[in-house]
Amino acid sequence: MSQQRHGNTPGKTGAVPAFPDLPEATIARLPEYLRALHNLAETGADTVSSEGLAAAAGVNSAKLRKDLSHLGSYGTRGVGYDVALLIDQIEYILGLDQRRAVALVGVGNLGHALAGYDGFASRGFRIVALFDADPERVGKPINGLLVRHIDELGRAVVEEGITIGVIATPAGAAQGVADELVTAGVTSILNFAPCVLSVPAGVDVRKVDLAIELQILSFHEHRKASLTALPGGRAEQAGNQEAVGS
Repeated sequence: MSQQRHGNTPGKTGAVPAFPDLPEATIARLPEYLRALHNLAETGADTVSSEGLAAAAGVNSAKLRKDLSHLGSYGTRGVGYDVALLIDQIEYILGLDQRRAVALVGVGNLGHALAGYDGFASRGFRIVALFDADPERVGKPINGLLVRHIDELGRAVVEEGITIGVIATPAGAAQGVADELVTAGVTSILNFAPCVLSVPAGVDVRKVDLAIELQILSFHEHRKASLTALPGGRAEQAGNQEAVGS
């Protein structure tokens, strides 16, 4: 989270206007802009051009300017964007001006790693409760928190003000956990289990499947190998060059 604040609140000059209706693609890119801005702030940069920020975030500058215009931020010609102000604007839109309490369910290998990840705190989130159904895991400390039994989930959600739940259980248990989270009042779920969850309207689910990401990379590797093997591909070109040079 940014330590630099300008006191901007919605409705004041230079602040974010009434909460904007952002395209999903823009929402997905805002965290990348925020990461790049924090890196710039750490180097002491006060301003950044749209080209410089776009390069740091890995997008083209026209797309970045359009995205930021939805926030009411247009930069200053010849100067660029105020880094600290833009951090404030994006953090407000992403709801990171308040630290979100998160519950993590499932502390196997993946869950244990997530529970010990320090990067969440610096990005506006705090894991306040860990849960599992395995008696051998319940009561064990992880990163300063004791693993609680899943039966305590409902009470913990109320006591800790939890609105986001992370599921890191096996696929077979994920839907049941999602149901318990929703019943307890959790309205946003990050699902690491390799399955599709069914949730009621008003509950948002984001799915992270590392195997799918690897399969997509496998496709790209397969495509590159296929292109190399085609007539006129790199392998044939290399063979032709060797023939010319011999």
